[in-house]
Amino acid sequence: MTDVVNHTSGESTEVNGAPVGPTGQTRSGMTADALRHAVSDHLLYSIARPAAVLTPEHYYRALSLAVRDRMQKRWMATTQDWLDLSAKVTCYLSAEFLMGPQLGNNLLNLGIEDEARAALADLGQDLDVILDCEGEPGLGNGGLGRLAACYLDSMATLERPSIGYGIRYEFGIFKQEIHEGWQVEKTDNWLAHGNPWEIEKPDASYQVNWGGHTEEYEDVTGKFRVRWVPQRVLKGMPYDTPVQGYGVTTCNTLTLWSARAVDSFALDAFNTGDFYKAVDEEVISETVSKVLYPNDEPEAGKRLRLLQQYFFVTCSLQDILDIHLHRVGLPLSALPDKWAIQLNDTHPSIAVAELMRLLIDEHQVTWDQAWDLTVRTFAYTNHTLLPEALETWPLRIFGEALPRHLELIYEINERFLEEVRAKFPGDEERVGRMSLIGEEGGKSVRMAHLATVGSHFVNGVAALHSELLKASILKDFYEMWPERFGNVTNGVTPRRFLALSNPGLRELLDDTIGPGWLTDLGRLKGLDSFVDDSAFRQRWRDVKRANKSRLAEYVHSATGIELDPTWMFDVQVKRIHEYKRQHLMALHIVTLYHRLKQNPGLAIPPRVFIFGGKAAPGYFMAKRIIKLITAVGATVNNDPDVNRYMKVVFLPNFNVKNAHLVYPAANLSEQISTAGKEASGTGNMKFMINGALTIGTLDGANVEIRQEAGAENFFLFGLTESQVVAVKAEGYRPLSYVERDPELASVLELLASGVFTHGDTEVLRPIVDNFLHHDSFLALADYRSYVDCQDQVSRAWLDGETWTRMSIRNAARSGLFSSDRAIKEYCDEIWGVGPMSVDL
Repeated sequence: MTDVVNHTSGESTEVNGAPVGPTGQTRSGMTADALRHAVSDHLLYSIARPAAVLTPEHYYRALSLAVRDRMQKRWMATTQDWLDLSAKVTCYLSAEFLMGPQLGNNLLNLGIEDEARAALADLGQDLDVILDCEGEPGLGNGGLGRLAACYLDSMATLERPSIGYGIRYEFGIFKQEIHEGWQVEKTDNWLAHGNPWEIEKPDASYQVNWGGHTEEYEDVTGKFRVRWVPQRVLKGMPYDTPVQGYGVTTCNTLTLWSARAVDSFALDAFNTGDFYKAVDEEVISETVSKVLYPNDEPEAGKRLRLLQQYFFVTCSLQDILDIHLHRVGLPLSALPDKWAIQLNDTHPSIAVAELMRLLIDEHQVTWDQAWDLTVRTFAYTNHTLLPEALETWPLRIFGEALPRHLELIYEINERFLEEVRAKFPGDEERVGRMSLIGEEGGKSVRMAHLATVGSHFVNGVAALHSELLKASILKDFYEMWPERFGNVTNGVTPRRFLALSNPGLRELLDDTIGPGWLTDLGRLKGLDSFVDDSAFRQRWRDVKRANKSRLAEYVHSATGIELDPTWMFDVQVKRIHEYKRQHLMALHIVTLYHRLKQNPGLAIPPRVFIFGGKAAPGYFMAKRIIKLITAVGATVNNDPDVNRYMKVVFLPNFNVKNAHLVYPAANLSEQISTAGKEASGTGNMKFMINGALTIGTLDGANVEIRQEAGAENFFLFGLTESQVVAVKAEGYRPLSYVERDPELASVLELLASGVFTHGDTEVLRPIVDNFLHHDSFLALADYRSYVDCQDQVSRAWLDGETWTRMSIRNAARSGLFSSDRAIKEYCDEIWGVGPMSVDL
């Protein structure tokens, strides 16, 4: 029970016997005693709940506010230093920032985990219980948003000045529930209990125009000008979140924009009884930042998604120019010297046209100077090789929404195509391919082309991906400007995805090679010296076993399925998509099921297959793949002939929080996408640094993972990218693979027979038909290679000592895949953003 006693002036207030706010240390002290005071202080003054009703949730909020207090001075000092010193700053524009739970990460980066645990223990609380109270802002769909979060962490840790800019979606990615084997989407109301990490900045709002028309006029000097007369105006309000670096003073900023009405309440309408009209403008405006990735199948959804992208881009650019001109006091000509603006995929690419508009229309910069500043300021990261993922906007919708920008894009395009014709005279087919305006299927604005033309550097996110970019979807641009293209292989932060999520391995690494690996992942190479140390191998296995037990407890609580931690944990967790081929992994499970049923005396190494990931609400086949997995799982798990050797789990609502349990527990990482389709992947890296072995194709960063780990420590199968191209060119016929593989034929017959669906032969029919008649991502072409490779995996698993050695070597050679390495490459080779130490 917590006692709150108010004393007379000159005495203190106590919570659980701790004096509240007795000294300035309440805000900044880093000792357990200071933290205890701070939590008590916030319980009284910020949470304001009577002692009798305090819950772990209240302690979570109080501790979070106390931790944020300790970041505040660092945060302000960091910002002030780069303002005073005119240091160059990276601005990372991203539609997604999947930050994950913040409390544990900030305690780690501040170095006060033990102090927080002791402080809460003094208050009768358990830190682990408090950490579990934190929800997760679902402000991303997967790898893109998580990568952005890793990069913010690394920029702060490397002391590189940066601001992340995005959208404060009121409702994030949906919460996934599984009902009778089907995905059901539930609202992710992540702000229901507030967000203790953000600070609202209403005095730094910016106006956002939309729709309307343009007007030509002459300014006072007689120069031709264009003004945009919008149909509608709203404003963007910033919410700033501190991003603390590990072991340093530097604390950078994430700014997320929330849409608001300029005039939120129409008093005249209210007074005449029209209560709906009184708040109509507020409701319409706030829709803009209401939900992550609205369904863009209907035209209204397309318009909203375009508005979302323009909304956060214009607010961010206006903020950058405001800081540049008014707080730093530099001329516009110095813009590329002060700012490096990175476009994280095509979502923010409207920034090219918007910066041109701001410079030309608002600041009267000449076209040539504005274009020079724009190109030198922007760089663009491409994250996809799928043509359908390269955003395009129908010309009519774009022109109605952003009339001035369409005019500017036409002008950019005209000047650009003159350059193309000059360099490749007579090649009008090339001109058509490179135009910013697409003609096929109706005229459209090609946003990836705009980003490429308007940036001084374009990079892919894995060595293979970057080469394929230059050879395929951006080939013409590479031939135009080869010097603009390069590669920065993705990385993940070892703080969150090893130290925070795998404390047992962190302790083992600290004891073995020292703690320096947390900021230099390359030091994990030192583990190679311990591969033949039997005592070390046993400790390694003990850590993995504890992590598997921890995940097994979570799986049981979430699904009711009981797992044996001695079994192999075979894991595929990622967005559900045909090219990622979760359905190929399901075919392997059905293959093993078929073998066991056909041969009751057969024994196979026990294995649990764990899936997790969300399907886009409108993606029919992805949702059907989830049904396939859950239907097969229900049959396998309840069949005593096979559940002695196999179990299948679909973990609902996979996110960063439960990823903390999944990556450390995995023995085998499934990275089985069709070669040439995955840009990079980052889950593959998270598994690797935690000691999982990879089974995969030569796709994305798998190529580099195999090079680093060694071919002998990687389970390779499947067609290469060039072979995939050749198979498709020859006319891929899935049935031909079925005809010459009796086991595959039997597996598909099982799926079609209703064995896994209580006799219903229609539920999985779309999956079977897809395999037999479409199979766009060549699952059947790779089936035999995959199944044979899985047999190799089973044989390797039976030799526990050899598997352990392979596991250690995978982790030991994962240093390349740190986000610190990736950010250093961006800063040194693309952005020109140097380190800046902050002194309190």
